[in-house]
Amino acid sequence: MKRSSVLPAARRFAVAAVVAGAVALGTAAPAFAHNEVHASDARALATDVTLTFGAEAESKTAGITSLRVVLPPGITPADVSLAKAPKDWTYTPAADGFTVGGTALAVGTDAEYAIKVRQLPDASLLVFKTLQTYSDGRIDRWIDPPKGTEGADDHADAAAKPAPTLTLGKAAPGATPIPATPTAAPSSAAPATSAAPAPSAAASSAPAPVPTTTVTPGAAQSTDKDDDSSLALPATLGAIAVLLVLGGGFWWWRRRNAGADPRT
Repeated sequence: MKRSSVLPAARRFAVAAVVAGAVALGTAAPAFAHNEVHASDARALATDVTLTFGAEAESKTAGITSLRVVLPPGITPADVSLAKAPKDWTYTPAADGFTVGGTALAVGTDAEYAIKVRQLPDASLLVFKTLQTYSDGRIDRWIDPPKGTEGADDHADAAAKPAPTLTLGKAAPGATPIPATPTAAPSSAAPATSAAPAPSAAASSAPAPVPTTTVTPGAAQSTDKDDDSSLALPATLGAIAVLLVLGGGFWWWRRRNAGADPRT
């Protein structure tokens, strides 16, 4: 009788130990499985949502230094801000996403950070492709589409490096897209200026033009007449002088001959 009562008790203890062990193993799983993302409000068109990312450290010799994330369609870098990051890590926006990084974390330490999104898009699944860099230069590319989505290999049990994905529920009643965050566009108009343009080097080094004088036809004719008259006056005076000399010589010769005796 005593023995029969002990055996059922031993069996119950063994079953309880197995169950407890299974629970312990389940709860001892790592905080992050590879690279994951969770949302404070996982609904389409939800506003002011905090997305928390976790990246598991898989290197045994180097620490995580940065995480480069490509945002899914419907979320722009202008609508994202950093909410939490490891100590001394910074947030740098890019054209298609952002990077968080800084001092290398201790070897084996998972990287956790959070961003705040102005509004989630009207979608059912968001994929955040991520490049995880370590202090020794190693890069883990968590960019493969999850199984069952477009571009995934349906024949594989799981993607080799699945990107962090977020499943969204239906939008709340009355939820609508809000206007996109305005960005400053560069002006295409040239600034107005009243100052005259500076002369070019070629223009400043060119020789100065020779000044020209415009002469009217009347002035040219007057000048020619003055020149002719100035030349004609000396010629006239010379002719008169010659005539006077000749006339005086003829008068002197005739007077001499008239006063002389013809008989001599």
